[in-house]
Amino acid sequence: MTDTEFLDDEYRGRLDVGLWRRVLAHAKPYRREVLGLALSGLIMAGADALLPLVTGWVVDDAVQGARGRALLAGHALLFLGIVLLMCLLVWLFILLAGRIGTGMAYDMRRAGFAHLQELSFSFYDRRPVGWLMARLTSDCERLASLIPWSLLDVCWGAAFLLGICGMMLWMDARLAGLVMLVLPPLAVVSLVFQGKLLRSQRLVRKANSQITASFHEGIQGVRTTKALVREEESLREFQGLAAAMRDHSVQNALQAAVYLPVVLSLGSAGVGIALWRGGLELGGGMTYGGMVAFLQLATLLYIPVQEMAARFTQLQAAQASAERLQQLLDEVPDVRDDPAILAGGLPAPSHDGGAERIESVEFDGVSFAYKEGEPVLDRFDLRVGAGETVALVGPTGGGKTTIASLAARFYEPSSGAIRVNGTDYRRLPLRWLQSRLGIVLQTPHLFSGSVRENIRYGRLEASDPDVEEAARRVRAHDFIAALEKGYDTDAGEFGNRLSTGQKQLVSLARAVLADPQVLILDEATSSVDTETEALIQRGVERLLRGRISFVIAHRLSTIRSAGRILVIEGGRIAEQGSHAELMARRGPYYRMYTGQFARESQEQALEAGAGTPRLAGPAATT
Repeated sequence: MTDTEFLDDEYRGRLDVGLWRRVLAHAKPYRREVLGLALSGLIMAGADALLPLVTGWVVDDAVQGARGRALLAGHALLFLGIVLLMCLLVWLFILLAGRIGTGMAYDMRRAGFAHLQELSFSFYDRRPVGWLMARLTSDCERLASLIPWSLLDVCWGAAFLLGICGMMLWMDARLAGLVMLVLPPLAVVSLVFQGKLLRSQRLVRKANSQITASFHEGIQGVRTTKALVREEESLREFQGLAAAMRDHSVQNALQAAVYLPVVLSLGSAGVGIALWRGGLELGGGMTYGGMVAFLQLATLLYIPVQEMAARFTQLQAAQASAERLQQLLDEVPDVRDDPAILAGGLPAPSHDGGAERIESVEFDGVSFAYKEGEPVLDRFDLRVGAGETVALVGPTGGGKTTIASLAARFYEPSSGAIRVNGTDYRRLPLRWLQSRLGIVLQTPHLFSGSVRENIRYGRLEASDPDVEEAARRVRAHDFIAALEKGYDTDAGEFGNRLSTGQKQLVSLARAVLADPQVLILDEATSSVDTETEALIQRGVERLLRGRISFVIAHRLSTIRSAGRILVIEGGRIAEQGSHAELMARRGPYYRMYTGQFARESQEQALEAGAGTPRLAGPAATT
């Protein structure tokens, strides 16, 4: 976790009531459990406040001799009944708070994950993966575990404090007034120390996270550290982090060590006042049992204050988590369906998500910028019809991937329009469009599960023969069949049990099986060697037939057969045409192609001299 992320976890000096009201809305499905928890807390507070009084009655019965023994059994049974009731209530607390906490955690994670599926790519451009994972894991868990117990402590603590004060005032108003003088300083001390403990605990967490990150970087980069002989400097940097962790931990321990004695001293002061003044009144208006009951009530006086102060501080600490989670849930996708579509007001032929095919994609004066003032595309025009393959080449940062992303409506134009079948695609259902896309990226991504499940990912109803046929079309069947369990082999997390080339073949098979109407290949063969590329090139050519295809080329030799090749420079089309036409013009494409071929030939000569044969073909990046 970075320092930037920790800035979101600052100590809040006050509670945002409006924010917590919105967070508490997640508990609405569990109204009965919340009400039961609150009522249980009130009953527990009454039992806690009544128990010292019953104890006093038992003591009076014991010291009164024969006359008291007649009542002793009844008071003892009442005492036992209260204890059993308290045991039942504790069980009920755990049950109800557990249901509320686990239910809220489930609901918030489900809502958060569902919302993440709806958010646009631009949101993920601004948010690191670690930030998002923390929202759905630690923040949800923190809020779900805190809210039910905070509700309980507020109900129990407030009722218990009122019950104690009421009991003492009923027993001896003057003595109760003296004892309750410790309440204001007790509340102030609790809030002050809880704030200090919160700040120091936050510093400890931050230092611990930095140490963990340092461990991770040190282990991952140990070869680089040794190669650059930087062991001593790395150790010094780590010692600085460890020293900060030690200092903050010592500070936190000292604060905790001081806080408890101060609270106990104030509580003891109340007990001392009760013992002093109550002792003087013995034999007068207060009995021995009454004195015992009053002392017990005075001893319990600081507990609800301490508990409520701790919960208040925890809510302050968790407010950053509440803000981050609500911020995620409130995030509005930049790319979303037109409200008229949701209202059923756009009766386009494709509105029902039916089988209408995409016959054309047209860019009309499209400009786009990821950041305001930094345009990537500038009044870009292009029309692609069914069955046409357009290859996009050019320097890095020229806008090739942006064109493909806009065509897929992962982003929308800053100005201009993109039309599908002549209709602005912002007036078409987003799901309808994107369900007709097939995309293979430069860096293949597989999911945990079998190879078969990964190929079937975009078409879950596909049969096993369909899956295998798709693999054959991209020349992936042979390597899959040779795996330990064939198509049922576990690909591992992110497909880490397969090589990069094998993962790319599986990604291509997944695209083939989905049978898309618009296909986007974003440097899809850049992760495979030239031999593997030669094997899958024929399968890719078959895949392109009859579809609208955008191919971002890594190796220029792979797009020579494209119907149109566009050289993209500075967000515009520098030139376009077939391979033969562009080579004849001797313009930017000619220079790129010949320069790439020259570099490839030089690499081949060097490798041949080293005894490493290699297939020919330009392989420089575009």
